[in-house]
Amino acid sequence: MKLKFRHLPLLILAATLPLQAEDPKPLKVGIIGLDTSHAIAFTTALNKGSKKPEDAAKLAGAKLIAAYPKGSPDIESSTKRVPEYTAKVQEMGVEIVDTIDDLVSKVDAVLLETNDGRPHLEQVRPVLKAKKPVFIDKPIAASLADAIRIFDEAKAAGVPIFSASSLRYGKGTQEVRNGSIGKVKTAETFSPVSLEPTHPDLFWYGIHGVESLFTVMGTGCQSVKRGTTADGKIEVIGTWEGGRTGIFRESKDKKNAYGGKAVGEKGEAEVGKYDGYDPLLVAAIEMFRSGKAPVSAEETLEIYAFMEAADESKRRNGAEVTLKEVMDKARAEIAAKK
Repeated sequence: MKLKFRHLPLLILAATLPLQAEDPKPLKVGIIGLDTSHAIAFTTALNKGSKKPEDAAKLAGAKLIAAYPKGSPDIESSTKRVPEYTAKVQEMGVEIVDTIDDLVSKVDAVLLETNDGRPHLEQVRPVLKAKKPVFIDKPIAASLADAIRIFDEAKAAGVPIFSASSLRYGKGTQEVRNGSIGKVKTAETFSPVSLEPTHPDLFWYGIHGVESLFTVMGTGCQSVKRGTTADGKIEVIGTWEGGRTGIFRESKDKKNAYGGKAVGEKGEAEVGKYDGYDPLLVAAIEMFRSGKAPVSAEETLEIYAFMEAADESKRRNGAEVTLKEVMDKARAEIAAKK
């Protein structure tokens, strides 16, 4: 039989072309809580597209389709934002629902954005029951005990979950975490500390700088001592295993509100800068698709134990407080209420 080769060049060309990547599977995302600017930023990035092409590609296929707007009933900054932010997300095609159960029935994954950490435990329970992966924005809770409960219940339900500040994903901070200066020996970070009486001092806003500190130092903090700087700003000195030291300070300059420095085995680098919300959203979407949390429960709980220990040190006039002590106390509180 005589073969015909007139189409052979086309076949060879097709064989040499790179395979086209499949479009990502559609992902329907819901939001709980419309009382923070994060909700608007995340909805904009998902429904209108990220301004950075590299982030837009990673968010492709995910869309914010529904929101449960209720925020905090007794924090003014929350209650006054909800009507405005509800209208804004509706303009971007988001359906407003009346209950969290209704929300989880419509979506594949959830962004828990309520600014107030106190209702997070109750708000996340229907999400865990529905087996939907969830990102919980800072603060994960208003107490260390509730933070532990959230992670314990998520583990029992087999649901992927994580919490983080957007400061974790600053470019310089991530470079240091990934080894650019070797193992970090000491680090200092700073951020604003807006106090909210219903939360431990650093939970509400100091979490940003503390998260940067832990991102580069890693886990292993053993104790903290809280004091003040010469100009009266909050200063918390943490001692890590191996004699390493991490310091968080309340920022002094509003124009340079976020930052810090890490010193490692191979040199030093700036850390703690804010690089926008989209890298954090990308991490959440990647977890929703993969089922793998980018930040461990152990690391997040250590961050909150650090901040709780700082409050305890304040109550003891600057005495050293171990993280084990505050963790044991929180777990004892949980056990007593079972």
